[in-house]
Amino acid sequence: MPNYAYTCRQCGKDSLFFQKITDEPLRVCPDCGGELVRLLSGGAAVIYKGSGFYVNDYKKKDTQAAAGEKVAVNANP
Repeated sequence: MPNYAYTCRQCGKDSLFFQKITDEPLRVCPDCGGELVRLLSGGAAVIYKGSGFYVNDYKKKDTQAAAGEKVAVNANP
């Protein structure tokens, strides 16, 4: 279940609420009773955990060694 950010139009307090995706947006501020407005967020970033992906496949290698390997491979097809 995601966290949703809200701000109150009356008191200006920002709050996070843990809700189901199917829940209706909250309308009343629990602190002052004012009108709540749900804020748009950028979403969550992808997090890669464990070994692999970047370290093994995409991390830059030593440029001189990598250039030498490429020349040797390309010179003898």
